[in-house]
Amino acid sequence: MNHRPKVLLIAEACNPEWVSVPLVGWSMASALRGVADVHIVSQIRNRDALVRAGLVEGVDFTAIDSERIARPLWRLATVLRMGEGRGWTTVQAIDAISYRYFERLVWRLFGSSIKSGEFDIVHRLTPLSPTIPSSLAGKCRKAGVPFVIGPLNGGVPWPRQFDAERRREREWLSYVRSAYKLLPGRRQTLRASAIMVGSRHTEAEIPEQFRPHTIYLPENGIDPDRFSHRADHQPGTLRACFVGRMVPYKGPDMVLQAAAPMLREGLMRLDFVGDGPMLEELKAQAIAEGIADAVTFHGWVAHQRVQEILSRSTLFAFPSIREFGGGAVLEAMALGVPPLIVDYAGPGELVDAGTGFKVPLGSREEIVAALRAAMGKLASEPDLLRETGKRARDRVETHFLWSRKAEQVLEVYGFALGQRERPQPLEAAALAPDRLVGGALL
Repeated sequence: MNHRPKVLLIAEACNPEWVSVPLVGWSMASALRGVADVHIVSQIRNRDALVRAGLVEGVDFTAIDSERIARPLWRLATVLRMGEGRGWTTVQAIDAISYRYFERLVWRLFGSSIKSGEFDIVHRLTPLSPTIPSSLAGKCRKAGVPFVIGPLNGGVPWPRQFDAERRREREWLSYVRSAYKLLPGRRQTLRASAIMVGSRHTEAEIPEQFRPHTIYLPENGIDPDRFSHRADHQPGTLRACFVGRMVPYKGPDMVLQAAAPMLREGLMRLDFVGDGPMLEELKAQAIAEGIADAVTFHGWVAHQRVQEILSRSTLFAFPSIREFGGGAVLEAMALGVPPLIVDYAGPGELVDAGTGFKVPLGSREEIVAALRAAMGKLASEPDLLRETGKRARDRVETHFLWSRKAEQVLEVYGFALGQRERPQPLEAAALAPDRLVGGALL
């Protein structure tokens, strides 16, 4: 592009002190400030954290107070989901209601500026969910200002083999999720100048007529300052680590069950980082299996400290069966810790035959057996772990640093402004069939 574009960046969730979507919002917004003149519009709950991060309110960002609607709806979502960390589809449905009010306030504050041409681009960065339409899309189109949305991600179907886990997660609304396609404003949203999608599944949900302005771009990235350590691949006992919420669909119990024989024989050690409703039953499972001495449960750990534990590992064991983005997988790869994953959804697109190990999606018993076979094989091949970890780190540094992702989004801006052809997408990782041995990618 010939100049730094002026961007009004809508990031309702944008907080450097939180994790998940708010951290993605902050990381992308912060990186984009390096390549464009960005004014961030966020929810008032993020204001103090943005100020502590060095941003100036009114200059670098504007905080929108939609709490009059958002707060009671959040309380309602908490009641309906019957527990923290569950019922994600319910939360998204409630968020769709409060977000409409948030966008109304955004237009009230910035509508005249958008119509007068003060901004080259309006970009809705968050929410990431493709189920939440944007009233700003049509308004920007009428004003002649390109509207960019995404990366959108979510809605990965629950594997049929894990319907019990689906119910344990209280994902009742996921059975009728496709009804979002009937929501008012969806088609106006899809007429955006550019739609970035974070997964091939989300891309498949975009109607064919809108595909010419759809670009595949995984939403997660890595801050090299947060993940600067390097895995210490010393010869010896295999050391695996799981990082994530202790909930059924992420599969921490499958990791423990698969590793139990090796843990019992002293051939492996296992770390769990994270908290959640399954934590106590996992501890009980370790005691019942007679492997408690070989397993360390660290509980909740501040995000900045995760790398200290993870970098002591030689394998990242993460068999989530419904992961949209796979940020934890990228974090392990950034440290040079090769991931062992289920080949499905986000992680399956991030990991290829040279940067990690995959087992096929199947029943719980099939996944556990494949994980066990893979762990046994990898325990005897430390050189393979080290070499794979190095390639994983190289892939992250080439494609997934936030600075690189900002450059990729800048290319999308150029496309939306009609200054360049549609950017070539980052190819999703492909599973090479000849690398499948004994049910595991080795």
